[in-house]
Amino acid sequence: MTPRDASDDSSRWSDLERPPLNAGALRRGLVRAGGLWTGVEVVQSTGSTNSDLVALAAAGKAAEGTVLVAEEQTSGRGRLDRQWSAPARSGLFFSVLLEPGDVPVARWGWLPLLTGVAVATGLSRSAGVDTALKWPNDLLVTVGEEERKAGGILAERAGDDAVIVGVGINVSLREDELPVPQAGSLALAGAVATDRDPLLRAVLRSLEHWYDKWRAAGGDPVASGLQETYAAGCATLGRTVRAELPGDRSITGEAVAIDGDGRLVLATEDGVQEPVGAGDIVHLRPA
Repeated sequence: MTPRDASDDSSRWSDLERPPLNAGALRRGLVRAGGLWTGVEVVQSTGSTNSDLVALAAAGKAAEGTVLVAEEQTSGRGRLDRQWSAPARSGLFFSVLLEPGDVPVARWGWLPLLTGVAVATGLSRSAGVDTALKWPNDLLVTVGEEERKAGGILAERAGDDAVIVGVGINVSLREDELPVPQAGSLALAGAVATDRDPLLRAVLRSLEHWYDKWRAAGGDPVASGLQETYAAGCATLGRTVRAELPGDRSITGEAVAIDGDGRLVLATEDGVQEPVGAGDIVHLRPA
């Protein structure tokens, strides 16, 4: 789908409780000489900001630090090609182009976890909501006494030199708008603010901060403080989980650590510590 610029659609004012993003103000607040963010584009609707930015990168039409934001995604994708959809202007749906060429490729797997730390930190400061991270890429909030997913992260390679990181965050979704009962939103979690402009600025500034620290350390998760910070905010650690792996294989055990490669380490009943680098993690309730 070809993205439509937000300024071209008068219907953007149809829900006054969900005003459109101000692209000009976002650029003024984020794009600066010597900074990471080189451009911010806001479109009214598109299939997937990740897909669009991958295509722009392949065509040489996007530089590092490009941010593409959609007021609505009609074919947003999560991990394992799951669909992500929400009402227009009810959340933050954006992708960024990163080129960490001075970091060994073996450490690029930390980028989704880095983004999780940045998103959680930025939202804590700007929305006043306590968030937690479910390995590897989910943002959790508490609604009532229930843990729910309010956001997700998807990283994709774009050629040999770039990574596109996409983020989706439910901001103002009401209970009757949730796609599944296990979903949540910042509003339902008691956010003190749901104005998406300052929320997006806070998240992107936090992402710039962590990305700069990580790159300065050559991608070293220990030297940059990333591994320790991620572990401190990870709701998966210390819990019994089931890892559903490719090939219809699964492992159950206690999540005991995040290793130097960003993998989740499970201690199984057999006394084996097994790292999981890819898979679907299910938090199991205590017996």
